[in-house]
Amino acid sequence: MPFGRLLSALGAMLLMAVVGTGSVSAAQPRPWEMGMQPAASPVMDQMEGFHDLLLVIITVISVFVLLLLIYVMWKFNAKANPQPSRTAHNTVLEVAWTVVPILILVIVAIPSFKLLYFQDRSPDAEMTIKAIGHQWYWSYEYPDDGNFTFDSFMKYDDSLEEGEPRLLATDTKVVLPVDTDIRILVTADDVLHSWAVPAFGVKQDGVPGRVAEKWVRIEEPGVYFGQCSELCGVNHGFMPIEVHAVSKEDYKAWVAEAQEMYAKVGEPDTTVANAEAE
Repeated sequence: MPFGRLLSALGAMLLMAVVGTGSVSAAQPRPWEMGMQPAASPVMDQMEGFHDLLLVIITVISVFVLLLLIYVMWKFNAKANPQPSRTAHNTVLEVAWTVVPILILVIVAIPSFKLLYFQDRSPDAEMTIKAIGHQWYWSYEYPDDGNFTFDSFMKYDDSLEEGEPRLLATDTKVVLPVDTDIRILVTADDVLHSWAVPAFGVKQDGVPGRVAEKWVRIEEPGVYFGQCSELCGVNHGFMPIEVHAVSKEDYKAWVAEAQEMYAKVGEPDTTVANAEAE
């Protein structure tokens, strides 16, 4: 077993005693659930607002088209209209069915571009973490808090504790403070991976040799789950993400423990540094 994995396994229980366990609600998929998970960040808040706008637009369009089809079938069927009209080139109608879709697209485009720019990056990030995808697990670096690193593997069924979700729980948790603008750098060291946490509104591909950037500001303490969302190989479905959001005070206490538990041994991993240099 790699030394990093051994440290992760030995330190998981100790660190969880510092950050807490299941005392807060978890954001995760639930049976028969419809809609999106509750938003836990400003980005996801705006995504939900944009989704609600699109839902109204597509509902109005669908109802209009349905009523139009019903009217046409009733008004212009062969029995009611045995002599079909040969009217053509209705200028008003042709202008309307060109202009109205353009206006709809403009209404959609303006908030869409605003959202794309808003979720792209935070110019005033207060801290940075790095997520590196591997076949098939994640590793994390905390460059602002001592540059320690650890690996995070999915828990198998026989190691799950009470209340931990199957295929989503990990042996080592990502711990982040609430009410903090956090820059998330994502990359990979073998194939394409994707770091995705639905409650944060974050889904970022990790590309070998390149570093992509997203950001998050977690609004409420809790446990948030995600998964790799890129088809990265045979065990693609077994590299989940588990994030524990805690208060800033609890985060400082966790960092103090993590700096000792996950201190790098030997030469540091330069995967992300090399990618940034390119």
